[in-house]
Amino acid sequence: MVESPLRIILFILLVSVASVQVHIYLYRRLFRDTSTHRGWRTAGKVLLTALCVPLLLSWVVTRIIPSAFIVAVFAWTWMGVAVYLLLALALMGAVRWLVARTRGHRGVAAPLATPAPDPAAPPSLADLAVTVPPTPPAVPPVPPVDEARRLFLSRATAGGAVLAAGGLTGYGMWSAFHPPVVNEIAVRLPGLPKALDGFTLVHMSDIHVGPIIQRRFMDELVRRANALKPDLVAITGDLVDGTVADLRHSVAALQNLQARAGTHFITGNHEYYWNASTWADALTGLGVTVLRNRHVTIGDAGGAFDLVGVDDWSMRNGPKGYNLDAALQGRNPDRAAVLLAHQPSNWDVAAKAGMGLQLSGHTHGGQFFPFTLAVSAIWKHDAGLFQDGDSHLYVSRGTGFWGPPLRVASPSEIVKVTLLA
Repeated sequence: MVESPLRIILFILLVSVASVQVHIYLYRRLFRDTSTHRGWRTAGKVLLTALCVPLLLSWVVTRIIPSAFIVAVFAWTWMGVAVYLLLALALMGAVRWLVARTRGHRGVAAPLATPAPDPAAPPSLADLAVTVPPTPPAVPPVPPVDEARRLFLSRATAGGAVLAAGGLTGYGMWSAFHPPVVNEIAVRLPGLPKALDGFTLVHMSDIHVGPIIQRRFMDELVRRANALKPDLVAITGDLVDGTVADLRHSVAALQNLQARAGTHFITGNHEYYWNASTWADALTGLGVTVLRNRHVTIGDAGGAFDLVGVDDWSMRNGPKGYNLDAALQGRNPDRAAVLLAHQPSNWDVAAKAGMGLQLSGHTHGGQFFPFTLAVSAIWKHDAGLFQDGDSHLYVSRGTGFWGPPLRVASPSEIVKVTLLA
């Protein structure tokens, strides 16, 4: 990816500092606050250090030593667990604070107001008496801290957080490895000939074949896609996380896809981590049509539309990256068009260029809560179907997963798109 080295360094520093702080907080809540035993606390320090260090190194090591990817997956899984531990501890801590507030000291009642003296009234004997300073009210003694109760609450909070995080992680892993749901949408494509009304595409994105997602997962995807009887299959990038030598067998399952107009593929940012050109050649050898800043015509003289494919947006400033102008060169602008673009970027420009439908992925829909909220805040088009005038954009939540094998509040999907004239 073409990124500023300074930007990369700052990102790594910020993530590293945040990760260290999270692990320190987890040590305090799960180990230091739950026991005074020196061995228990030492074990906590060792464990959380052993979990933190691989996580800090994973982002760099996987680029240098591809075989370390499987180890990095375990580190990323711990990242997901740590996030849920952090959320659970924060939630239970907030509950403890609210309970303490409602059952604790509510403040001293204000004294009754004394009426102001009447200046016209004659002075009383009390007024003429020598004023004696009032005795300050006695301050109630501060009750001693109940150390046994504090220890019990700390252990209960830690135990509840571990159970909650374990439950969410277990569900998230089940959801990640569960076959994707099938979502069906219908889109009216401007300029589509009547002869192609009802033309169907199966859209898959962000499968991330690698050390975890392998041939068995791919065979199930192919079976589900074929069951939809598509006219065309479109894969919008991030198909792989590994080399051709390691993943050829798993990716070869794509040869079993059955679609009258074939299977078409575009690059995502992850293909560039593993040599996009080599993967493009390998996929071409498997019978997949690779669209790298070019278009093909789907149909015949009785009716046709253009399928346009661009390289990933992150490489737009590189020697081989997103180039919509090159992809549209020589195209009949009166013909209906569908654009395959990995990231939901530049949609407004693509729509003005005549792309009636753009199919994208990349965001994973956040993949798992609470990152779903972050992605929704960062991306204007985070997941699902969007429309602007006659132009449509569909952003897939992804068909596989990346990083932590977790899917919470953002299930993976295969999308069947029906084009309407």
